[in-house]
Amino acid sequence: MSQVTEYLGTGRRKCAVARVRLAPGAGKITINGRPIEGYFLVDTQRMWATHALKVTDTAAKFDARVNVNGGGPNGQAGAVRLGIARALLRVDLNYRPALKAEGLLTRDSRVRERKKYGQPGARKRFQFSKR
Repeated sequence: MSQVTEYLGTGRRKCAVARVRLAPGAGKITINGRPIEGYFLVDTQRMWATHALKVTDTAAKFDARVNVNGGGPNGQAGAVRLGIARALLRVDLNYRPALKAEGLLTRDSRVRERKKYGQPGARKRFQFSKR
């Protein structure tokens, strides 16, 4: 029985969490059981999600199985991006300088600001009336 090697990486952005499994293969990426073209319908989201593979020239060397939940499409694409970058570090630490130069190892800590009570939004205020 042969041992299948998988490299794990977790990525987060906004409210989205992505669990990435990289395995040696032909470059097939599935997200929540669907191909990446069927999951991320916008080109920029697909580019964002696969950016780490392009930087390290490993797009055709690994298959990625991704489970992602929470947030919206852009947050999920960012989470997948970080997850793939972290999984690539487990494959080979020599990828680190290239990934770091592109800023792919930094977790984007910006999250949605909460709505304040008595107001319509986080920063928006009801119209002021002097009289």
